[in-house]
Amino acid sequence: MRDRPARVADVHEIAAAMPHSTRIEGPKGNPIYQVGGKSFVFFRTPQPDAEDPETGERYTDVIMIWVESDADKLALIQDPHSPFFTTDRFEGHPSVLVRASRLSEIGKIELTELIQDAWLSRASKRRAERWLAEHS
Repeated sequence: MRDRPARVADVHEIAAAMPHSTRIEGPKGNPIYQVGGKSFVFFRTPQPDAEDPETGERYTDVIMIWVESDADKLALIQDPHSPFFTTDRFEGHPSVLVRASRLSEIGKIELTELIQDAWLSRASKRRAERWLAEHS
């Protein structure tokens, strides 16, 4: 399988394809993907904790993706050149942030794995075990 740069459309396609996934709209129309009522991909609205360091303008394209553990989070954010980041607001929260404008810095295969792992971290044990059995 050849890889290509990830796109925002891929986020929607991958999240929507996960079993028992539902898309809801946040209060400002932002897409949120859930499994069993638990979010695993969340398109954030502009927030003061994620802003351009030069202009102070809030980022309008931040996507929050859940992770399984602090170790997984650290692995994604420790490289300063990585498109993934966090903010003080998410200290201790099992998620990473990525700007849609930087998704192309990762491949679709990596994005798929991240979203599948996000779904697995939020799905019920029974659903996760069934999915893993079907995809191992």
